[in-house]
Amino acid sequence: MKLMRVGETGHEKPAMLDSDGKIRDLSAHVADIGGEAISPEGLSKLQAIDPKSLPELAPGRIGACVAGTGKFICIGLNFSDHAAETGATVPPEPVIFMKATSAIVGPNDNVLIPRGSEKTDWEVELGVVIGKTAKYVSEADALDYVAGYCVSHDVSERAFQTERAGQWTKGKSCDTFGPIGPWLVTKDEIADPQNLGMWLKVNGETMQNGSSKTMVYGVAYVVSYLSQFMSLHPGDVISTGTPPGVGMGMKPPRFLKSGDVVELGIEGLGSQKQTFAADR
Repeated sequence: MKLMRVGETGHEKPAMLDSDGKIRDLSAHVADIGGEAISPEGLSKLQAIDPKSLPELAPGRIGACVAGTGKFICIGLNFSDHAAETGATVPPEPVIFMKATSAIVGPNDNVLIPRGSEKTDWEVELGVVIGKTAKYVSEADALDYVAGYCVSHDVSERAFQTERAGQWTKGKSCDTFGPIGPWLVTKDEIADPQNLGMWLKVNGETMQNGSSKTMVYGVAYVVSYLSQFMSLHPGDVISTGTPPGVGMGMKPPRFLKSGDVVELGIEGLGSQKQTFAADR
């Protein structure tokens, strides 16, 4: 299934995309796409519904693909080829940092370049959406706790992230720096999350063209690893790292400015398109 949320900010309706690309209203069946609705039991109930029996929704703004996210967890330097382009060594364990949930927006919403920004950068990433509480789970069982996958854009302000004192969080958590969606694609539709093409363009020019196969720590390992330190809850999102081609790694480095248009996508998970604008 491809689950989504459609409508203006704060008024999104839960929906699914049918096989003909039509948006079908799930409001009569679930309050939103999140929590119990994306548990294994909840997803089974949704899968039993004939999409053609649901009212059709007119195309409109697409919201973030999951609601009620309690934690937005990111994994840094998790692609061997991306670590190489930044001059970093592959870490001996996953690098964990948090992105504020207030950064979450829809996949095609404008992204705001924060005041004082000098180095706003792009990163296409595979997002993992948790479907049931995971605590101390094994790598072998980890995917049982995953509801599905989505495109995640880990927008980053590199000067805030690396050139000012403290941790990475302030360079990752600016308002609108976390577009997710367009869909939460349930895991049964993704045969192998470690073999997905990933791409990103800036103003039509391809910047990133990679694959999740170069991930150092795969999805199952990351879910298991995180669950040793914190419980993962339904609706939590894990952004699993980016392939090479980020602005910071270019020679000379290249960063985003107001008016730039970024398009990105992952095989089987859809695409996003954002216009970047100065935050007044």
